[in-house]
Amino acid sequence: MPLWSVLLVVGLGAGVLSGLFGIGGGIVIVPALIYFAKFGPQQAVGTSLGALLLPVGALGAWSYYKGGQLDVRASLLIAAGIFVAAPLGAKLAQTLEPVMLKRAFGVLLLFVAYKLFRG
Repeated sequence: MPLWSVLLVVGLGAGVLSGLFGIGGGIVIVPALIYFAKFGPQQAVGTSLGALLLPVGALGAWSYYKGGQLDVRASLLIAAGIFVAAPLGAKLAQTLEPVMLKRAFGVLLLFVAYKLFRG
């Protein structure tokens, strides 16, 4: 399968899941880029952030806003935190060995899964 078609399928899947569950980048796109497109972890994260910049943020949020399901104040406060912290996380990720970044991500996913099933 050509890389462009893999990337398009990843985007379609992430689009549906981001609209449905509010996820996409870390849970769907990054692992898909690592395993199906053979990207390194840092390249997968950077590509995911670039892809999510407009379509999910603007179009997904607009749909929820029209449905009365968007807390603008909360979104802006979270965005302020992301604005400050994302560059720090990106710098940290680039200092880690790819295997360590993958393992840390796996631990995060296990923790989230545990909390969701437990709660």
